Amino acid sequence: MWLNPEEVLLKNALKLWVTEKSNDFFLLQRRRGHGDSGGKFTGLLVGALDTVLDSNARVTPFRILLQVPGSQVSWAIACGAAVEEMNRHWDWLVQNLLHSLSVFENKEDVASFVKGKVKGLIAEEVRGRQAAQEEDPEKFRGSLLKFELRFGLPSSEKLVTTYSCCCWKGRVPRQGWLYLSINHMAFYSFLLGKEVKFVIPWAEVTRLERISTGLMTDMVRVTTRQRQRDFSMFLSMDEAFRFMCQLADIALRRLLDSGGLELDRELQQTSNVTKRVLEQQALRAYVLALFRLPRGERLQEAALCSMWTPHARCHTPGTLYTTDRYLGFSSRDEGRCSVLIPLSEVISVEKAESTSVLPSPVIISVRSKKAFQLIELQDRDSLVDSLTTRLRSLQWRHSTFRSRKSLASSSPYYTFCYDTKYCDGEEIEERPLRHTVNPDALMACYQHSEPDPNNCTSTMEQMKERLWEEHFSEYGRGIHMFRTEKIQKLVAMGIPESLRGELWMTFSDASSELASHPDYYTGLVAESMGQSSLATEEIERDLHRSLPDHPAFQNVTGIAALRRVLTAYAHRNPKIGYCQSMNILASVLLLYTKEEEAFWLLVTVCERMLPDYFNRRVIGAQVDQSVFEELIRERLPELAEHIPDLSPLSTISLSWFLTLFLSVLPFRSAVCVVDCFFFHGTKAIFQLGLAVLEANAAALCSSADDGQALMVLTGFLDQVTDNDDPSSPASQPPSSPSGEEGNPPVEQHTLITDLITDSYEKFGDLTVKQIESLRCRHRIQVLQAHEDTTKENALRVVTPDVSLSPENLSDIYDLFKTEHFINLYWGEGSTTVALQTHDPSRPYVDQYRVDRAQFKSLYVLLVPWLCGLHTDTVAHRTFTLLDQDRDSFITFREFAGWLDTLYCKELNEKIRLLYCLHIPPALTDTEEDQSPLKSPLLSTTRPLHLQLPVGEMLTYQEQLKQMLKDLAKERSNVEEPLPLMNQREFIQFCKTLYSMFHGNPDENELFQAIATVTSLVLQIGEVGHRSRCSGSEVSSDGGTEDEVEENHREGSRDHPVFSTKEEGGTGKSLGLENQSEWTVSYAQILASLLTEQQLVNFFEKPMDLSAKVAEAKLKQYHERAGLLMLQSSDLTGYVALSLFRG
Repeated sequence: MWLNPEEVLLKNALKLWVTEKSNDFFLLQRRRGHGDSGGKFTGLLVGALDTVLDSNARVTPFRILLQVPGSQVSWAIACGAAVEEMNRHWDWLVQNLLHSLSVFENKEDVASFVKGKVKGLIAEEVRGRQAAQEEDPEKFRGSLLKFELRFGLPSSEKLVTTYSCCCWKGRVPRQGWLYLSINHMAFYSFLLGKEVKFVIPWAEVTRLERISTGLMTDMVRVTTRQRQRDFSMFLSMDEAFRFMCQLADIALRRLLDSGGLELDRELQQTSNVTKRVLEQQALRAYVLALFRLPRGERLQEAALCSMWTPHARCHTPGTLYTTDRYLGFSSRDEGRCSVLIPLSEVISVEKAESTSVLPSPVIISVRSKKAFQLIELQDRDSLVDSLTTRLRSLQWRHSTFRSRKSLASSSPYYTFCYDTKYCDGEEIEERPLRHTVNPDALMACYQHSEPDPNNCTSTMEQMKERLWEEHFSEYGRGIHMFRTEKIQKLVAMGIPESLRGELWMTFSDASSELASHPDYYTGLVAESMGQSSLATEEIERDLHRSLPDHPAFQNVTGIAALRRVLTAYAHRNPKIGYCQSMNILASVLLLYTKEEEAFWLLVTVCERMLPDYFNRRVIGAQVDQSVFEELIRERLPELAEHIPDLSPLSTISLSWFLTLFLSVLPFRSAVCVVDCFFFHGTKAIFQLGLAVLEANAAALCSSADDGQALMVLTGFLDQVTDNDDPSSPASQPPSSPSGEEGNPPVEQHTLITDLITDSYEKFGDLTVKQIESLRCRHRIQVLQAHEDTTKENALRVVTPDVSLSPENLSDIYDLFKTEHFINLYWGEGSTTVALQTHDPSRPYVDQYRVDRAQFKSLYVLLVPWLCGLHTDTVAHRTFTLLDQDRDSFITFREFAGWLDTLYCKELNEKIRLLYCLHIPPALTDTEEDQSPLKSPLLSTTRPLHLQLPVGEMLTYQEQLKQMLKDLAKERSNVEEPLPLMNQREFIQFCKTLYSMFHGNPDENELFQAIATVTSLVLQIGEVGHRSRCSGSEVSSDGGTEDEVEENHREGSRDHPVFSTKEEGGTGKSLGLENQSEWTVSYAQILASLLTEQQLVNFFEKPMDLSAKVAEAKLKQYHERAGLLMLQSSDLTGYVALSLFRG
C-alpha cells in the first residue's frame, strides 16, 4: 500500500534490505531473510528478529523508496507483504512519474512532487473508507482511537466526524471535542484536572435548534427528554449543525419508522455512512426536491457550468446535475432559470471545439430538434463519457423492449435556439387503451358552470392562450422548456383550461413516465378491477364524496373513471394503498387530463412531490405543518407573538397541504393553486399559506379562541374568487352575522390571482434548499412526538394489568426500548432481521420486541435474585416461558407482567412462576445442564425434624397428615392446576433456589431451610410414588398406616397431591409407566416452603424496583458495549466507562 512519505536516513542500514529493482529515483527492496532459500546466516538472523518482534514492530517484507540523486536521505513511499502488489506500484511509478522527474532541476522539487502524488494516491486508495472522508486521514484515525477509548463503545459504532467546541453547563463553558457517530453524539473535555464526558443517542434527541443567548449569539441546543445541552464556538457552525440534523434524522427514520419512511439504501447500511456520503445525500435530496424527480434516482454528477439561454441572449451561470435518467440545470439564483431534460429525450452528448469565448463546450441534442450548449465545464471529458455510457444503455433498453421510432434523427437540428414547432407528441406512438378507459378529459364533456353570457370568460381564456403561445415560441414547449420568472407570472395568472392538462404533465414530468410505461395503466386496471380489499372498500365509500357538485361526478362515467384510477394506484403501491384526500385530488386531475395521464399525475404527486404524505401516519404532512409553524414565527413575527401556541393554526392548515387547498377554496380558485403547485411544488403551498395568514393577521390576533380563528380563515377562503368567473356558484361569500360590524360582501371578495401574486412578492425568496433543511430538522420532532404517543398508549394498555408504579413502568419501557435499539446499533444483522422487529403498524405494546439475547441482558439488569453461574440458564427458561406465541420475541406487555410478578405479587405467585420455570415448556429434556443431579432418581425415608417451638414435637406421619388437611382446605384458592413436576425437574428447581441464596447475608439459614424443604418434598413424592406402586402401603411403620392412607385418599379427591393425572380420573387408570413415576405438585411445594419462615421472609421482603431501574440505566450501555467489544475484537483489555446519557 502507499505510505505517507517517511524519511529513511540509512538506505541499507545493517544490510537488512536487498534491492530488487532500481532506477535513478526509486528503489524496490525486499527484507533480507524473506524468500531466501539459501539459508545464509544474515538472512536467518533478520528473519528471526522479525519473528520475535510483536505485531506492531514487525516490518513488511517489501518497500519502495524515493531517492534523489546526490542526497543521503530517502523516503519510504510504499510497503506491502505481497510482491505482486509492489510490482503494480512500481509499474505505476515507472509509467506515470519517472519520465516527468527528469525535467526538474531542483532536487527538492522532485521530492515535493513525488510526495504530493503519493499523498493523492493514498486519498484515492482509501476512498469509500472511513478515513478518506477527512482532509487529514491520519488525524481522523487518531480521533477514532480516542473515541473508542474514551467512551468504550464497540468498534462497530462508526465515527463520522469530530468538532472542537464548548459545552455549556449553566454559565460555565467546557472546551472539548464533540464526536458525531452514526448512532450517538458524544462530548469529552478534560480541563484543570476535571473530566467531563457524556453520550447522547440520536434516538433520544427530540429537538435540534440554533439559538442566541445573552452570552453567545449562535449556539446549537440539543434537547432530549431529560435535559438540554448547549454547544458553541464551532469553527464551522453551519456544517456541524447540518451534520447533526442529518445524523439524527437518519437514525430516527431507521430506528423508529423503518417501514413508513423512504430511506436511501446506502443510508440503511450504517457502515456506508460517512461525512462525504452525508454531503452527497443532502445534495441528492435537494436535487430531487428541486426538479421533483423520482425518489429512486441517484445523483451521478454535479458540475458548475454556464448554459446558453436564447431568450436572454447570454450564458447563464449555474450547476448541471445528472442522475440516472435526467439532466437538470439550475441557475446560480434558484428559480431564475432551470431546465429539466429526461435522458430518454437526448439524442447525443458531444464535445465541441474549445475557444477563448466558449471554453470546454458541450452540446446536448434532444429529439425535438433542439440543442443545449454548456460551457466552462470542469472535468468535461469524464462527464461526457459518463453521460454517453448511460445514454447508450438507455437506448439499448428502449430498442430491445419497446417498439418505437429510432432515437437517432437524420434531420438537422439547431444549436443555441429553439424551433417554434412543438413536435414531441409526433414522436410518441399512440397506443390504444382498453375500451373502459376514457380517452378524453372529463372537462371536455362536462362544464362546471354555464358559459358566461357576456363571453368574458372566453375572452380571458383567449388572451391567456395567446400569452402562452408567445411564451412557447420564445422559451420552448415540452418537458425541456426553460422555466424562468416569466413563466411564474403566467402561472400566477392561471393556466388556460385548454393547456392545463398539458402543462401539468410537463411541469410534473409525468409525461416522461407515461411515455416510458406504455400500456402500464391499462394492465393495472385489468389486474385490479374486481378485486376486494380494505383499500377498495374505502375507495367505494369516498367515490360520491369527490366534487359532488361537479356534473362530471354526478354520473356513472366520471365515477367509474375515478374508481379505476384510485384502484389502479392502490394496486400499484400497496404500501400507500388509498388515503383520504386522494379522491379529491384524483377528481380534479381527471377533469383536465386523460384518464391515463391523471393516473401518472397522481403517481407523481404521491411519490415525488408530496413524499411521505399519503401513508398511515401522514408523517410528511405533519413535518410540513411543523415547518409551516417555524416559517410563521420567522416571517410573521407579530402574529406569532400574539398567538404563542401555533398548533391550532397548523391543525387548520393541514387540509391546505393534504388537498392543495381544493377542500377549502372555491373550485376555480383552487385549480389555480394546483397550477402553482405543479410548477413550484410544495413551496407554492407554503407561500400561499403564509399569504393567507398575513391577510388575516389582524383578525387572528384579535380572535378570542381557536373557534373564532377557524371562522376567520374559513370565511376568508370562501370568498376568494377567480377573475374569470367571480360569480361562480361554488364561490359562496360568508354572510355577516346580524348585529356585528362587517364589510359588504362585495368588498370582501379577493381574487386568487392577487393572492398568489402577493405570496410570490412577499414570500418568493423561500427556496427549496431552505425547505429541505427545515424538513430534516422538524422530522426529528414529529417522529419523537409519534414515539411519545406510542409510549403513552403502550403504558395505558399495560397499566391495568400490573401493579407497578407509573414512574417505574415508564422507566422499564425506556429500558426495554433501549435494549431493542442497542441490538440495532451493534447487533448482528442490525439492518435486516432486527429492523423487522419494529413495525409501527403493530399494536402499541407490540411495536418493540426483544429476542432471547436481549432479554438475557435485561434479565441480569432487573431481576431481584441473580443465580450466579446458573443465571443464564434461568434467563433462558424465563424467555421460553414468556414467549407464549413461540415467535422468538417478547413484547413489552409480557416483559412488564413478568417484572410485576417478581416485585409486586404475593409469595404464592412468585413460587408459581419459579415452579413454571422448571416444567415444560420452560424446561426441556434437551436443555444442557452440567449438574450431577440431572438424571438420578432420588428417594428418602429419613424422618423429618422441623424447627418447632420448645415443648412441641410432631412425628413425621402427623406432620404429613396436617399438611394434607391444609392443602384440602385451600382448594378454593387454587387456580387452574399446573402440570406435575417429576424428580428431575424438582432437582432443577432446588438447584435454582440454592443459586438464588448464594451471597445473601442470611445464606446459611436459607440453605438450611431449603435443605429441610427439599427433604420434606422428596418424602412427599416418595409417599405418592409408593402409594401408586403398591396401592395398599404408604409406610412400613405400623399403627398409623391406615390413617395416613385414608387422609391421603381424602386429600387426593379434593386436590392433586399425589395423583399423576392432570384431569379427572384416578391414578389406577394410568399406565404402569406413569404410575411408577415420582411426581409432586405446585401445591405440595408451596405448602412445604411455607413451613420455613426464613424462606417466607426472603420471598416477601420488599424490593426497591426504582433503585434497580436507576442502576440499570447506568449499566445497560457500557455492559452491552463491553460484551460486544470482547466478542468482536481482539482487544486485550477493556476499561468500563460509565456513560451519562443526555
